[in-house]
Amino acid sequence: MESAFATLDWVIFAVYAFVILGMGLFISRGKKGVEKTAQDYFLANKSLTWWAIGASLIAANISAEQFIGMSGSGYALGIGIACYEWIAAASLIVIAKYFIPIFIEKKIYTMPQFLAERYSRGVSTAFAIFWLLVYVFVNLTSVTYMGALAMETILGIPLMYGIIGLAVFSGIYSIYGGLKAVAWTDVIQVFFLVVGGLVTTYVALDAVGGVGSGPVKGFQTLFEGARDHFHMIAEQDTRPDVFLDLPGLGIILGGIWLTNFGYWGFNQYIIQKGLAAKSVKEAKRGLLFGAYLKMLIPLIVVIPGIAAFYLKNDLEIADQAYPYLLANYMPVGVRGLAFAALSAAIVSSLASMINSTSTIFTVDIYKPYFNKNASDKSQVLVGRITAVVALTIAVFIAPMLQNLEQAFQYIQEYTGFIYPGVVIVFFMGLFWRQATNKAALWTALLTLPLGFAFKFGFPDMPWMMRMGYVFVVLVLVATIITFANKKVWTTDTKHTVRPAYMRSGYAMMGIGAVAAVIGGVGVNIYFLNNLGIESIFMLAAAFLFVGIILVTNEKIIAADKKALEINPESFKTGTGFNIGAVGVVVILALLYGVFW
Repeated sequence: MESAFATLDWVIFAVYAFVILGMGLFISRGKKGVEKTAQDYFLANKSLTWWAIGASLIAANISAEQFIGMSGSGYALGIGIACYEWIAAASLIVIAKYFIPIFIEKKIYTMPQFLAERYSRGVSTAFAIFWLLVYVFVNLTSVTYMGALAMETILGIPLMYGIIGLAVFSGIYSIYGGLKAVAWTDVIQVFFLVVGGLVTTYVALDAVGGVGSGPVKGFQTLFEGARDHFHMIAEQDTRPDVFLDLPGLGIILGGIWLTNFGYWGFNQYIIQKGLAAKSVKEAKRGLLFGAYLKMLIPLIVVIPGIAAFYLKNDLEIADQAYPYLLANYMPVGVRGLAFAALSAAIVSSLASMINSTSTIFTVDIYKPYFNKNASDKSQVLVGRITAVVALTIAVFIAPMLQNLEQAFQYIQEYTGFIYPGVVIVFFMGLFWRQATNKAALWTALLTLPLGFAFKFGFPDMPWMMRMGYVFVVLVLVATIITFANKKVWTTDTKHTVRPAYMRSGYAMMGIGAVAAVIGGVGVNIYFLNNLGIESIFMLAAAFLFVGIILVTNEKIIAADKKALEINPESFKTGTGFNIGAVGVVVILALLYGVFW
């Protein structure tokens, strides 16, 4: 295949590659004669500032999955796919205020480590193995494949060569330097990602409106010419194809929250950036900064996908939308910058996944089961070996993904099988004093079987709603087992002082009950049922669950022997954070209002 690159494009791309590789290797250098410690390699010696955390979060998140996959979903489904980005911004506010302070104060390296301390090694190992399988067989392989697909379309590089090249490039500095090299190169990656992405959007909109017309005219033309692609809330009878992936109100009330809390709050390769913060305050600010960057992403990846639909609505595969724009509409020089943005997204995500894979295996598998007294040197060595093995496996599996139509939705559905259990187990561990190891273990074990049971039992139900129903069942299971297992509770705890904020539990239960009634009535009203009102049942279960946790925390002195002692002061935020959080909510309300 012939390359769409001119000499200037190659020069710009080469500059990007040189800067990233040089920066990564420079930061990776250690002091002469001083070995890297485990904390230095896996948590950047807890030195990250808020702006580095926010930039690295987004760089790790935005990959070929978004540039290729989400643009493809924008091409096929429209602006509704932006719900993942916009709900993520709201989720990051909650995670910054309530989740990350506890993880940092407990000096957590990995999410499975938290589960081991709160529940048992069995629960921890189950989730460690799951995340390793997901990182290697889903995340690393899909990102590598989609990146190589773009290289094949734009540069004419054979798919296999692209896969190997991306793996080697991202592995060089991340395997050698650890999280510090990954995080600080991500700051530069985000610059290329945002600037290059915005330039691509500008050129795409200009092409839609007529070359030289500008992006404003282009957006007006796009909005009028592809009106069906600019509705956030899809109705079942008018757009059943979209409803299957984005079920109406389900993208506000339903499983989308499980996906975002599971991904941003408890996913190692994302939350690891927050764990490496200098302080809790820096971590909170970093996640808030990430929320603002997150709201910008649909402009960079979804709008170009819709523009590609307007310009050429007969692509064989939706995921060809972004490479098609780069190959056919980007002028010389701009094409190189745009591809540098895409490459930055791919490489930064791969580097983060590689580092987190090695972190989980070393901390949660190797050290507890193979060498409990492992030195820092041996832990770093095992981490590097793990990274090499994971990348090698991904290189061999990536070519098998060539038949995917919308890779982004595929990844969301199949990683979404585990998120209901992940959210419940972690949330109980963080906030429910009475939650037991048995309840957590059964919740974890039932998550995948229930997911597949709903998939095969209700094949026509949108997967996001199936995920919500799995959550409802698991909430019931976790609650029943916790109270049935109360014989393991002990009153020999430090939890006799119960903070006043827990008294809001009754209000939460009331909201949950009202939501359940609305859902019960709504499914019998055509226009509400047509909008997917049944998704509110998941929201109802969530509020009832939180209410039960808060009420029992206040009323019952007895607690599980491994229950956390939480200092309510940890949840306090300053005026700057609060104003920033309100700003996120206001912007999201406006966006949903405009594109409803």
